[in-house]
Amino acid sequence: MTTPVPQQVIIAGGGTAGWMTAAALARFTPRHTTITLVESEAIGTVGVGEATIPPLADFNHMLGINEHDFLAATGGTYKLGIDFIHWGQKGSRYFHPFSAFGFDIDGLGFHQIWHWLGEPTALDTFSIGAQAAARARFMQPRMDAVDSPLSQLRHAYHIDAGRYARFLRDFAQERGVQRIEGVIADVSQDPDSGDIRSLTLADGQIVNGDFFIDCSGFRSLLLGQTLGAEFQDWSHWLPCDRAFAVPSQSAARLESSTRSTAHDSGWQWRIPLQHRTGNGHVYCSAFTSDEAASQTLLQHLDTQPTDEPRALRFRTGRQTAFWSHNCVAIGLSAGFLEPLESTSIHLIQEGISKLLALFPGHDDYAPSRRQYNKLMSNLFDDVRDFVILHYHATARDDSEFWRTVRTTPIPGTLAERIDAFVHRGQWFAHRADLFAETSWVAVMLGQGLRPRTHHPLLESLDSARVRQQLKEMATIYGAAAEHMPPHAAYLKRYCAPTPAMEQIA
Repeated sequence: MTTPVPQQVIIAGGGTAGWMTAAALARFTPRHTTITLVESEAIGTVGVGEATIPPLADFNHMLGINEHDFLAATGGTYKLGIDFIHWGQKGSRYFHPFSAFGFDIDGLGFHQIWHWLGEPTALDTFSIGAQAAARARFMQPRMDAVDSPLSQLRHAYHIDAGRYARFLRDFAQERGVQRIEGVIADVSQDPDSGDIRSLTLADGQIVNGDFFIDCSGFRSLLLGQTLGAEFQDWSHWLPCDRAFAVPSQSAARLESSTRSTAHDSGWQWRIPLQHRTGNGHVYCSAFTSDEAASQTLLQHLDTQPTDEPRALRFRTGRQTAFWSHNCVAIGLSAGFLEPLESTSIHLIQEGISKLLALFPGHDDYAPSRRQYNKLMSNLFDDVRDFVILHYHATARDDSEFWRTVRTTPIPGTLAERIDAFVHRGQWFAHRADLFAETSWVAVMLGQGLRPRTHHPLLESLDSARVRQQLKEMATIYGAAAEHMPPHAAYLKRYCAPTPAMEQIA
């Protein structure tokens, strides 16, 4: 059975997911394909994730968006990693950088060498991202200096997600995307195939389409409610189910990192933007009250709040199938993982890129559907394991919440990774890992997991010579970070919003 190339693509829902999807489809789909986005200003967006990971730069580049224009439009800042406080145990602190740790020596991994030597110098000392973030500094990587730590710099962004959606809305509409304002009241299906045929809005307007993309958020109006996709609940592994979010004033020092601080029943984020600071407390309602969670958030702010805390409720998990019939779910309608490692926007991005790669053509949709569902399932599951690692690899037993999450049985895929690392510090890529070796090593070592032994080839090294190399390396990393300009100064020079942008916000 052959199916024609979609002539009319309908996106149900706006926000970050909807407008990222619309912008990408406007840029890459055939000219004869019309793209229509249906959204209502009356329906708010969640907007939890304002921190991102490095691949977003690739998405913007793919669309031809200038990085400095993007940061100016979103009030954005640069992000070199995440500062974790109280996660391994109370009083502990470590940094998860995007840039690698050190340089390998004689083909052997740096972190394995560092552990083998019993180096007293902190691992963060050998990350240019960690060193720059500690000083609130930033610069673009120097790819012309391959032996310099500056060549290892990798960055992501902190953005105002609402501004980003508006920025992409303008981008998409300039390229022909049609926007319809309205609340979806009903969804019509073909009685024979079960495919979605049209959306009926509250005002009676009917929006017909060939292919539908569900960006309706947690409601999952098309894939979940209409097509009956099954949801895999991961609450037994990741029990946090609520959050309070609140903006606060900008801090005197503009950091170039996200902060994650563990509390008794969850954790708190701090995300620095040019015009404000984003804050939130993710928690488990089984271990604390909403009132106590809100107070915990407000008591741990660095600056004065500029609004009242906003309550959010969620359930962690994913759809069993992300593409069913002629409908693909992207964003929260596909699944949700708490924003601990800033993956929400990336999961949107991956859903879009895989849809473009498997975009329906003059053939049966079924093979593309199967491949899409397999790829997205693997991605969500791998990210799930990485997030669970943070809760499992802790020594905290000071509250019932931490005693519960550290002793909850973990997925077998995660247990295998931990076993390999604890055996002798090894890590191997699994499928198409989003988080690579640096990320896993940062969290496992940062939270107290240590290899029991070392790789036998390390014994071929001259330990005295290698110690001297590490000493010299530490000096070079510190000097390179000192050479970088302050983060705030870099943004002011290249990425400051114009007065007109501030008025729009």
